[in-house]
This record gives sequence, C-alpha cells and structure tokens, in this order.
Amino acid sequence: MMSKLTHLDDTGAAYMVDVSEKTITTRVARAEAYIVMKAETLKMITEGRHKKGDVFATARIAGVMAAKKCPELIPLCHSLLLTSVKVSLSAEPDNSRVRIETMCKLDAKTGVEMEALTAASVAALTLYDMCKAVDKGMVIEGVRLLEKEGGRSGHWKAE
Repeated sequence: MMSKLTHLDDTGAAYMVDVSEKTITTRVARAEAYIVMKAETLKMITEGRHKKGDVFATARIAGVMAAKKCPELIPLCHSLLLTSVKVSLSAEPDNSRVRIETMCKLDAKTGVEMEALTAASVAALTLYDMCKAVDKGMVIEGVRLLEKEGGRSGHWKAE
C-alpha cells in the first residue's frame, strides 16, 4: 500500500505541510550525484590545470549555498536553520567521473532530504558549468538520497 502524498490535500491541491505539532529531533540526510566526463577533462580538474581555478572548491561552495537556498528553489519546502552542510567531491578516474556526496544536519520538526539532494545537484551543475567549454557531453546522473535519520519515520538507508 502506498502512503498518501503529504503535499496534496483531499482535492489534489498543493499545500505546505503543517509541522507545528511535530517533535524537534536531530535530522540528518546524505545524498549523492555523479558527473561523467571525458578522461582528459577529469585529469585537467584533478591536476589543477583548469583556467577557472579550483573546480572542486567552487562546486563545494555552490552545494553549501544551494542547501541553504532550498526553500527558494523548491516550492513547499520549509525554511530550515541548517547546523551543518558538507559537500565532498572525489575523482573516480576508473569510471571517468566525479562523485559528489552531501550531508545536511539540523535539529528541527522536518527533515533535510531535499537540502542534501539540492546540494548534490547544484554541485554537479556547477562542475558542468565550469567545464562545459571543454566537455559539453558531460552527464549528470545517479542523484539520489543515500540515508536519512530522525523524525517519526526514523532511520532509512538506500540499498
């Protein structure tokens, strides 16, 4: 049985979920994304030869900023006071890609899954933007939630 969508009322109209009666708990979410590129592009980035500077540092900052802006980007997301946002990028030369992993944390009445997913997505988009002049064929893929903790539904981890 599929549970009812929480952002739709009985008539099908979208609304922001009322979380005022929920308990404040520590909430943590982790997400990932990949960006596949030419081997030469990845080598250029990892060797620090990109004319635009440190691509990973810029993508990391973009991911943090995106998590903080999530309610401005995605309708019906609550404004959250994030206590931690981490964005890590790692080159995977064997697969000619970069793996992006994000973690968002806070004590609140609602979760941070969308913030973690937004951070991963925007970090990948930033990598694409910075490298598109040399590799327009890059592919962003595998954006997904890895894990969430806290709240009524407890702990969930991707298989």
